[in-house]
Amino acid sequence: MKSSFKIFLKANERIFINGAVIRVDRKVSLELLNDVQFLLENHVLQAEDATTPLRQLYFIVQVMVMSPNDKDAAMPLFRESLPALITAFDNSRILSDLKHVDRLVAEEKYYEALKTIRGLYPIEEEILRNNPATAKRLDNNVEPIREASAG
Repeated sequence: MKSSFKIFLKANERIFINGAVIRVDRKVSLELLNDVQFLLENHVLQAEDATTPLRQLYFIVQVMVMSPNDKDAAMPLFRESLPALITAFDNSRILSDLKHVDRLVAEEKYYEALKTIRGLYPIEEEILRNNPATAKRLDNNVEPIREASAG
């Protein structure tokens, strides 16, 4: 984060900052003045909702933000998932953005990585719905990752 970042929260909304969970009791704005890892409550993906390859990748990166102590355990899963997805997808936008996500994660810019992955959800949904060959390739390539993250 190069400059300050302003966030607006509603009453009873939570934000995760550097692994801490903060709940506000009224509508507030927060200005983050330095580099922090944060995730807004409405961007949190529950494990049971990580049902597609990109959502699984999102969940892995999310762990790095919400549980910094588990970052070292999540990184190998990320390093396994990313090449599997790059191999399985043939959409140029997804491939380009996945390479960008790799750079962002390497630079520990998790918020930006999560935002980029979320932006790919509509493309992924269309591919899974309309391209059975790619859907099968994705399922085959991410099955070992799915098993590893469940264990």
